[in-house]
Amino acid sequence: MQVVGYDSRPDEPALLIAVAGDVRREALAPGTKLTYTLGERHCAGTIDGETHIACDRERAPYCELHTVPWAVANNRDSDDEHAIYLAAFAPRVFKVGVTRSERLDTRLREQGADRAAHVEIAPDGRIARKRETAIADDHGVTERVRVPTKIRGLADIVDVEAWDELLSTFEVRDEFAFEDELDLAERPVAETLLTGTVRGVKGRVLVLDHAGTTYAVDLRSLVGHELTTGATDRTLQASLTGFQ
Repeated sequence: MQVVGYDSRPDEPALLIAVAGDVRREALAPGTKLTYTLGERHCAGTIDGETHIACDRERAPYCELHTVPWAVANNRDSDDEHAIYLAAFAPRVFKVGVTRSERLDTRLREQGADRAAHVEIAPDGRIARKRETAIADDHGVTERVRVPTKIRGLADIVDVEAWDELLSTFEVRDEFAFEDELDLAERPVAETLLTGTVRGVKGRVLVLDHAGTTYAVDLRSLVGHELTTGATDRTLQASLTGFQ
């Protein structure tokens, strides 16, 4: 049994787990209890329909044969109209990005943005990516926000004054504010595990409660791990409240 992928769509987040060549979805809805122990990690192989084609190469989550370059993966979208957007991650991390116009709301939720604004439209992906780079250079915003940065801001709120100042330099077409249903009183502990009760999923970050501590797990860090059924007995870092 191996984790071979994940689905971070906000309406139905799930892990993809391969068992004897078949792929099943492990739903990550709030309240779901997970009791798995992570084993060795290696390439997750590939999925063909509902069939998993295994790979035992050591590189994880994917070896060089099963890694698809970003440019190749997105080439099919190059002729579609694209939205150029700004996204805010608490407390004060701002990024510019592009996506097909029809996927804008979904893409923002997949990234776990706290706030966002649609600022421009481009006729195709190539022009959109050029504008993305230009905006990043001109306004000092990033084109990529790493998961550890997102985790650090999970219990925080966006600096609205700084966000509004950034938006004032654009002709904003639409704005988005996403409700945070995680109800976190403090920053969760970053960890890689699959034992606990699901509190929620934000972007590709799975938030779990386990043994009195709340953990934040990058779903990508799970891909490639072999699984055994049963709660982990590994010693984990705990939050201060976990000792109370």
